[in-house]
Amino acid sequence: MNKPVLLVLAAGMGSRFGGLKQIEPLGPNGEIIIDYSVYDAMKAGFEKVVFVVKPELLEIFKEQIGKRALKYMEVDYALQDVSCLPDGMKAPCGRSKPWGTGHAVWCAADKIDGPFGVINADDFYGRDAYMRLYGFLTKDVGEKHMCMVGFPLKNTLTENGSVSRGICEIQNGKLMSVTERTKIYSGENGIFYTENGVDTPISGDSIASMNVWGLSSSVFEKMGREFGDFISRLTPENENKAEFYLPTFVDGLIKEGLAEVNVLETTAKWYGVTYKEDKDSVKKALADMYDEGLYPNLLQM
Repeated sequence: MNKPVLLVLAAGMGSRFGGLKQIEPLGPNGEIIIDYSVYDAMKAGFEKVVFVVKPELLEIFKEQIGKRALKYMEVDYALQDVSCLPDGMKAPCGRSKPWGTGHAVWCAADKIDGPFGVINADDFYGRDAYMRLYGFLTKDVGEKHMCMVGFPLKNTLTENGSVSRGICEIQNGKLMSVTERTKIYSGENGIFYTENGVDTPISGDSIASMNVWGLSSSVFEKMGREFGDFISRLTPENENKAEFYLPTFVDGLIKEGLAEVNVLETTAKWYGVTYKEDKDSVKKALADMYDEGLYPNLLQM
């Protein structure tokens, strides 16, 4: 079996941050979150990373981020573009943005020929998540055997507003379904989500999906067919906005009996900048980890 590859979904970075030059360093030595992700993945055993990026941002991404990742492992790139479609299909003339996380993974099909992990570029997951992911990919992954690293909901919240999270239904360690809950927030009396104007309590120990998946390259054929079906079902009303999501694809495999997804529960705390007010708390957390010796100066290694 080929060694596991880490696939980092980074094509959305330019739109969210207004261009790579505006990504703000969060670590005490000027590190950005991707620096920590690649370092933690290397410590877990990964030896290669593939970044999915926009074609127009490829060169600046290589210069500002890729060169830093080369200190830790082999680096390659896959391009996510709206015109990257199954044979014989064309994008609607008004479509300008790519097709979502499932599409991003599919765009990397020719870069991966074995087990691989999938993460978001702008999420800090903690080393334990990568250790669990790599362990599964080297022992248990297969055509029908996949995994998802799940986080306790209470470890994925922000003090500065509400978040949306995929809440997992789990039976005997297997993922049964993921339900998207919007407007989850932590209040004085616990954690709640808001739906149709009603606040409903939810346990902080509920397991949330943060888009950390372990898959085999055997999924690409099925993913291509599903993506083609998705494109063929577009209507004039949604053809410029609809997205092909990775969790939706995996959920479909589960429902069809084509996949078993092990949920690898981690106690790690997730960090990310959902709101601009989150920056200070993330910076403090990363500085504390540096002071505790958990991370070196990643830019001087």
